[in-house]
Amino acid sequence: MENVCLNNCVRFTKWIPVIFISCVIGWSYYAYIVQLCLLCIDQMSKKVIYIFLYHIFLIMFTWSYFQTIFTPIEKPSNEFYLRDTDIYQMEISENELAKKSVIDKKAKDLPLLTRTSTGGARYCDKCKCIKPDRSHHCGVCQTCVLKMDHHCPWVNNCVGYSNYKFFILFLFYAVLYCLYIFATSLEYFIKFWNEIQSFQAGKFHLLLLFFVAIMFGISIFTLLAYHIYLLSRNCTTLESFRAPIFISTGMSDKNGFNLSKLENCRQVFGNSLMKAFLPICTSNNDGINFPTSIKQSLAASTQNYNANDSLLLNERQALNTSKKMMDQIRITME
Repeated sequence: MENVCLNNCVRFTKWIPVIFISCVIGWSYYAYIVQLCLLCIDQMSKKVIYIFLYHIFLIMFTWSYFQTIFTPIEKPSNEFYLRDTDIYQMEISENELAKKSVIDKKAKDLPLLTRTSTGGARYCDKCKCIKPDRSHHCGVCQTCVLKMDHHCPWVNNCVGYSNYKFFILFLFYAVLYCLYIFATSLEYFIKFWNEIQSFQAGKFHLLLLFFVAIMFGISIFTLLAYHIYLLSRNCTTLESFRAPIFISTGMSDKNGFNLSKLENCRQVFGNSLMKAFLPICTSNNDGINFPTSIKQSLAASTQNYNANDSLLLNERQALNTSKKMMDQIRITME
């Protein structure tokens, strides 16, 4: 019972940032629509235009935000998970070399282009699966995520293959939302600032709204600029800190998935320019297979796996021979 209550408390705390952002959006709606448009602006035409444009930015902003939150993260397909027999074989293995051979044997038939720094397949011990290219295990979500970028507490979700487009649009429309509020409330902010001696609740809401729009706008714009930079290079946040190692070259390369700026954008936003700005799924790939700028083929990858398997077999045979020799020496000494 205690564990259930503890898990519920932890689950609730994860939603606190989302609740906070939702409250800020709700308050900004009241401050802008009621206090600014309905109570401060006298011209009817100006009211209608301000309210109409505001709702367009608000709808796109909140649509993208909640799409980022509630879109389920994509996990590796079943072919990447070890079978029960493979897991059992790993459990009874006496050394890491034997476990590694089981993993590499499973990975040999999978469409993989990257490996670990030691030359082995990227394996998740918690999920018991071979990690597809660009996927990583999220400690918060407790699962492997396809093309994982990062875990974002402000959306209480992992940002990855399934919702990266929504995350970019969320940042983009959030900046436009803040910029629109800043531009349309600047005139009234200056007016009320000069009359700050006479305190009124409505003035306080408008002054605070102006400062909040600037603060959030600058911080979100900085994050948006960074992700546009990553998008132009077809690189995730995790890959920018630790570049993937490709099988064909055996070297790490941050630009391994970088094709061209246009093609990089198409992989996330799709081919339709109109649909690109809507928070709907339009990606050009499946989250598992990615074209690269490195000239390599699946056949070349398979050859590398076979070569590694042969090397592992030779090492295992040499290890067994050494053990037999040590046993013979021990018997002779006795």
